[in-house]
Amino acid sequence: MELIQGNLSVADYSAKFEALCVFSPHYNPVEAEEDKCVKFESGLRPDIKQLIGFSEIRDFPTLM
Repeated sequence: MELIQGNLSVADYSAKFEALCVFSPHYNPVEAEEDKCVKFESGLRPDIKQLIGFSEIRDFPTLM
């Protein structure tokens, strides 16, 4: 799963990310919430990633 935000809005990127997570069992269990957040952040554009990177949000709905 190598999705990157690129020119997508954060909302569109989030929707695609969630749609692709269905196919990756690693990101579906509750125990994988932190991994899912880290993966989501890694695909964000650098300017957005810089704004949220230091907050280390590990609750996916909050992060989105």
